[in-house]
Amino acid sequence: MNPLKVLSLLALMAVSVMAGKPATGRMDNSVSQALKPTEWLSVSELQAIPNVDDLTVERLENMSLEKGAELLQQVYHLSQIKHNVEPNFVPQQIPVYVPLSNGRESTNLNQLIPTLKNKKSNFGQEEVTIIVTGLPQTSQTVAKATRKLVQAYMQRYNLQEQKQNALKYDYEDKTNNKNERTSSEEDSQEISNSNTSNGDVIVIDLGSQLTNYKRYAMLDIEKTGAKIGKWLAQLVNEMEIPFETIHLIGQNVGSHVAGAAAQEFTRLTGQKLRRVTGLDPSKIVSKSRNTLTGLARGDAEFVDAIHTSVFGMGTPIRSGDVDFYPNGPSAGVPGAENVIEAAMRATRYFAESVRPGNERSFPAVPANSLQQYKQNNGFGKRAYMGIDTPYDIEGDYILQVNPKSPFGRNAPAQKQNSYHGVHQSWITSNKDYE
Repeated sequence: MNPLKVLSLLALMAVSVMAGKPATGRMDNSVSQALKPTEWLSVSELQAIPNVDDLTVERLENMSLEKGAELLQQVYHLSQIKHNVEPNFVPQQIPVYVPLSNGRESTNLNQLIPTLKNKKSNFGQEEVTIIVTGLPQTSQTVAKATRKLVQAYMQRYNLQEQKQNALKYDYEDKTNNKNERTSSEEDSQEISNSNTSNGDVIVIDLGSQLTNYKRYAMLDIEKTGAKIGKWLAQLVNEMEIPFETIHLIGQNVGSHVAGAAAQEFTRLTGQKLRRVTGLDPSKIVSKSRNTLTGLARGDAEFVDAIHTSVFGMGTPIRSGDVDFYPNGPSAGVPGAENVIEAAMRATRYFAESVRPGNERSFPAVPANSLQQYKQNNGFGKRAYMGIDTPYDIEGDYILQVNPKSPFGRNAPAQKQNSYHGVHQSWITSNKDYE
């Protein structure tokens, strides 16, 4: 049988198993995770699940957070009935682009290294951040989150001139307002004191190839990751990039692909990447037999994950050395109206932390029990979610976030205005990111 048809038939399989059983009704997410689908879905509920061909990002965006999360939970549990849904989709060509100060350099994964050799001789001499998207950019919510992340890194990596301007504004403010500390002075001091560095960004737009839920569900994470991992080894070798400077970031299912890529890089080179970050790692619908699949500690020297939709697009399973759960495990986070928006909040949070001066906007504390999760009442040594997460922590952390930007509880409202003001010239000159 064609594996692509399996998910569409799973509901019928489950109905036949359930024949004669009474309906049990909806159960709490924490309970339903531990039960077989036939123990928590009635026949009518199974029959109501749409064909996987009809499930799209747009449809999920038009559903409430609760309805979308419930639907995805049902689809996921159905896929796990016999644990034999084998993945079979591996993108042949994966679009890639390098953001530039005046636009972007777009190509595909196979052609990027020759392109970089011809046009950027000093590429990768400091930090290299590689972002693997996990959902199609046709969604405005997804595109906006990715754009915010790219913009934040462009600001972070091109801040030398802005630092000089910040010092100039700081001097002028002190001259004109000798007895009054102004918000512009605070902003300029924040920028001039921020811990930034030079670097380059690469966006591997895997999400553009996941044009429907069937491709998303049937993505062969291991083979796709191996393809990217082989390319990473080639990039380090041919461009003479220190592997210790590479930070691999994955969105949603791209988180697992990033983990698989890091594993392949280690297999080929004997070295581990410095860091892999998962931004709301997804549930894995289809898995290869006898293969451990999914982002996990050990994939890099340090692996961190931010979970913003564990009962929706995401997974509640620990994925790294340290896992952050804003407002505890749930279908979404404050302010998110659907599962797509909830999933993308992890990207928005990380982007906010990347902006100079905002590195410690998301203080979090350990959570050692389910009760602490539910009550959002952890305690212990504070750590910061995002770009400034220390590499020596491990375990589960919780924190509270704001429903609107700025999302970090340690981020004053004026930071958002400062960011837009300082960065507006770059956005204006770069039409691809408007």
